Amino acid sequence: MKKYTVTLTGEERRELERIVKRGSHKAQKVINALILLGCDEGAFQTKRSTNEEISRVLKISMRKIDRVKKRFVMEGLDIALNGHKGSRIYTKKADGDFEAHLIALSCSTPPEGFTRWSLRLLADKVVELHYIDSISHETIRRILKKTNLSPGGIKAG
Repeated sequence: MKKYTVTLTGEERRELERIVKRGSHKAQKVINALILLGCDEGAFQTKRSTNEEISRVLKISMRKIDRVKKRFVMEGLDIALNGHKGSRIYTKKADGDFEAHLIALSCSTPPEGFTRWSLRLLADKVVELHYIDSISHETIRRILKKTNLSPGGIKAG
């Protein structure tokens, strides 16, 4: 494995100490700051800790220490502390037209043998009516929650 050397400037060190000592920050950000402070080999470091000591004290894996050091060296302090922003883009399945059909369906009378619409019944029915290719009952729940409708409720419709 490639070895990465962390060398912090005085300003970076002060910023990391500020993160660790006060304020409310995410736990991972504080842990990453502690890792960088412990691994620092710069002129401002008084006592450098080994990876084994850091791992034991913070109760984290050696691999995490190596990943944080690599991110610091390759991509900078901000990425080392906060990590990468998620790059996955989710496309919405349900548009306004589909939501209108769903609301109209949920306000209609339920199928024979049922006293009210369930989320799963609604999901199956919109697929059967070819409003959408496939959809989960959880997506149906989120859509109806936005409109303040309860599927099959007495006051719905």
